[in-house]
Amino acid sequence: MNDILRRGRLGSEEDTIVLKYLSSMDADINIFEADLLVDAAHVIMLSEVGIITWDECTLLLISLRKIQQEGFTALDMSLEDIHVSIETELIEMIGEDIGGRMHSARSRNDEVATCIRLALREKLIVLIRVVNELRKTILRVAKEHSQTIMPGFTHLQHAQPTTLGHHLLAYHEAFARDYQRLFGAYIRTNLSPLGAAAFASTGFDINRERTRELLGFDRLIENSMDAVSTRDFIIESVSAFSNLMTNLSRVAEELILWSSDEFNFIELDDRFASTSSIMPQKKNPDTAELIRAKTGTVHGCLMSILSINKALPMSYNRDMQEITPHLWNATAAATSSTQIASGILSTMKVNTQNMFSASKIGFTTATELADTIVRTTELSFRTAHRIVGTLARGSKYTLEEADRIAMQIADIKLSEEGLTPELFEEAMDIRHNIERRDIVGGPMPGEVSRMIEDREYQLTHDIDALEIKVNTVLDAMKRLEDIQEIFIARGKKQ
Repeated sequence: MNDILRRGRLGSEEDTIVLKYLSSMDADINIFEADLLVDAAHVIMLSEVGIITWDECTLLLISLRKIQQEGFTALDMSLEDIHVSIETELIEMIGEDIGGRMHSARSRNDEVATCIRLALREKLIVLIRVVNELRKTILRVAKEHSQTIMPGFTHLQHAQPTTLGHHLLAYHEAFARDYQRLFGAYIRTNLSPLGAAAFASTGFDINRERTRELLGFDRLIENSMDAVSTRDFIIESVSAFSNLMTNLSRVAEELILWSSDEFNFIELDDRFASTSSIMPQKKNPDTAELIRAKTGTVHGCLMSILSINKALPMSYNRDMQEITPHLWNATAAATSSTQIASGILSTMKVNTQNMFSASKIGFTTATELADTIVRTTELSFRTAHRIVGTLARGSKYTLEEADRIAMQIADIKLSEEGLTPELFEEAMDIRHNIERRDIVGGPMPGEVSRMIEDREYQLTHDIDALEIKVNTVLDAMKRLEDIQEIFIARGKKQ
C-alpha cells in the first residue's frame, strides 16, 4: 500500500530502513482496539455536528467493524503506525473520498494520546483488581496465622517476637497504599485529549464533550497543547508500578529466605517452584526470584520514560513514541508479578513449629525485660537497657545474673526493688511478650484480628470504588456500541 502521509510534502521514495526505524507497529498491538473505538466515536461526532453525512458515517463504521473483525495482523505492518495503517486500509476498502474524511478535525497527536489513555485505562483496571486480590489473599493468610509466633527482625537479626499475621499485615498496608496510588493514576489517566488536534485545536466546529462522553472519559483535558504533549499520566502510572514492584520484591526476598533450609519457615507449592537440571534434590523459589528481577525491569522502564520526557519542548515530539513500549512492558511485568505473589502466598505451607522455635533464639525477649525493669524499679530505661544488654553478652538469662549485673552498674539488686521471679519469667515468656503489646497496631492477636476486620471492610470499599469507575466506562462503551449498531443496521437496509 502507498503511504497516505508521504504523498504531499514528502515526494521521495520511502527508505525501508528509515521506515522500519520510524515504525511503532510492534508496540501498537496494545492500542489496536482503542484506536478503533476512538475512530468510531470521532466519526459519530463528525456526523452529529454535520462535518460528514450520516451515510458517510455509516460506511465508515461498517468498514471499521470489518477491520476489527479481521484483526491487527491483517493490517499492513510496513507502515509507520497503527493509525496510518487503519486509515490506509479504510481508504483501500471504500475509497479516499469517504475513507479520507475520517481524519477531519483530528491529528495523530490527539488520536494517539487518546488511544494510550484508553488502553492504559483498561490495563490499570486489571492491575488494580489483581492488587486487590493480593490484599484479599494476605488478609486471609494473616487471619489464619494471627497467633503463629515467629521472630521479628531488624537488620535481618532476631529482634522481638511477633506473629506471622502481624508481619503479613505490614505488607497489606503497603499494598493498600499501592491501590490508592494506582486508583489515583487511573483518575488522572481517564481524561480525554481528543479534539486537541495537532496542538492548536481545530477550525472545525467539533464537539469535544461528545467524544469524551462516548469514550467514557471522566473529563476533558481542556488546554489543547497540554492534551497532546503531556505524558505525566504515564510517568505517574509507571511510578506506581515501580512502587508496587518494590513492595513485591521485598515480599519475594523474604519468601526466598524463609524457604531456605537455614530458615525453613515456609515451603512453596510445587506450582511456584522449579528444580535443578543437575541436582535432583533442589526445589528453587524461581518465581519469587523473577519477581525480584522484574522489579529491576519496571524500575528501568520508569527511568527510561523519565529520561525521554525530561527535556521535550511543547508540544508533540516523536521522542514520545519510545515511551509506550516501556509503559506496556512495565504494565505487563507488574500485573504478572502481582498475580504470582498472590499465588505463592495463598498456597505456601507454613512451618509454624519452626517459626516458634526460631523466635526463642537471640534473646528476643530482651526489650520486654528492660521494660519490666523500668516498670518495677526506679531505674531509667537507659540504665535498664545497659543491664539487659550486659546480660545478653553472657549465656545465663536468670534473675540472679541480672541482680549481679545490676549491682555492678547501679548498685542495686533488681529482686529487692520489685522485680519478682514471677515478673522476670513473665518478661522472658515469648507469648507474654506478644500479648503485652496490645496497643493500636501491635502484634497481640486480638489487635491483629481487629486490624484485619478493619482492612477487610476497607478492601470491600476499595473494590466498590473501582467497580463504580468500571461500570461508568462499561455504560459508555455500551452506548457507543449501540450507536454503531444503529448506523450499521441502517446501512445494511440500504
